[in-house]
Amino acid sequence: MNKSFGRRLGRDLKYNTALYVMIIPVIVWYFIFVYKPLFGTIMAFFDYSPVRGYEKSTWVGLEYFVTYLGGRNFPKHLRNTLVHSACTLFIGFPSAVVLALLLNEVRVKWFKKTIQTLTYLPHFVSLVVCMQLVKQFCMTDTGLFNDIIVMFGGERSSLLQNPSLYMPIYVLSGIWKEIGWSTIIYLAALSAVDEQLYEAARLDGAGRLKQAIHVTLPGIMPTLVIRFIMNVGTIMAVGYEKSLLLYNDSVMEVADIISTYMYRMGIGGQIKMYGLSAAVDLFNALVNVMLVILANKLSRKLTENSLW
Repeated sequence: MNKSFGRRLGRDLKYNTALYVMIIPVIVWYFIFVYKPLFGTIMAFFDYSPVRGYEKSTWVGLEYFVTYLGGRNFPKHLRNTLVHSACTLFIGFPSAVVLALLLNEVRVKWFKKTIQTLTYLPHFVSLVVCMQLVKQFCMTDTGLFNDIIVMFGGERSSLLQNPSLYMPIYVLSGIWKEIGWSTIIYLAALSAVDEQLYEAARLDGAGRLKQAIHVTLPGIMPTLVIRFIMNVGTIMAVGYEKSLLLYNDSVMEVADIISTYMYRMGIGGQIKMYGLSAAVDLFNALVNVMLVILANKLSRKLTENSLW
């Protein structure tokens, strides 16, 4: 069997040499930026200092895990992280699906392409620039949102310093930036749905809504399930970049998440606690792996679709 595999691999390399050469940079990138950093997870078990290195750093075992998980800030960080993730998952995820379904129904090509371009564009703009625009829109004196509020008889206020408004701004800004890009995979899946199924549904008297429910959604269900499982795997790893760019002392109680705490402990604070930061990151990763496994099992049982 090994010889047979070797011969097949040799023939494949011979006839697809260009493809294998093209994939080499990807493999190198993954090794340098994904797999090699995994060895750094042992930092979570050391009182690590770049000056001392691993050999001279003190072994602390699970001390940092116990310190953080038993600390007074952990419940707040966990709650905020889950709220951020739940809002992003259960509002942002369906938003992209709905937009894809709506775009799929548009028959005027120039209008469809215009909407796609406008929704795709924010994805290609730096997150720093996008969040700076959001902050400008939310400014008290010159912000667009406050101008609209005043237009309808309201009063100006510091929107980003209001804890009750921080989460809506966080979620909506994320949807605005990524909704267009997220629709690409759904539009590709929609294009693969058999047109004969739509014709059969129309013959049975189904309108657009019933066609979407009974034909379109089942047709793209495998794609939806896979995307959902992958999103579940990031519940604990909410990106700290956007939070760092938006939050301030006034909203810290609702905006401070596990990832931002990890950043402050690692490289963002005056006191560098690399071991503690690595321990928090490892905790996040382990929880995310368990969530992916659980979501995959539930999906396989409920929908017969899964990642593996």
